[in-house]
Amino acid sequence: MKATIDIPDDLYRQVKSETALRGLTIREVTTQLYRRWLSEEEGPETPEAPKAWLRSWLDAADEAVGHAPRGRSAREELAADRNRLGGE
Repeated sequence: MKATIDIPDDLYRQVKSETALRGLTIREVTTQLYRRWLSEEEGPETPEAPKAWLRSWLDAADEAVGHAPRGRSAREELAADRNRLGGE
């Protein structure tokens, strides 16, 4: 089914750009968002929605840390350089 909706031009340009970078179409992203919205048991404003969102970010962070190279962190490298240059 085809539907026509009005959205702000700047928002459309941002979505179009991001979908192109991800190799998706606007139709695919829109369909994904509609499905996700419909699958939420009590809607997006339930207290569980923010918890699920945060859990997904924390899981992603854990995965990223698990794939990080061994050694000093970027923060530790910067602190070492600052100390080497006589900073505080």
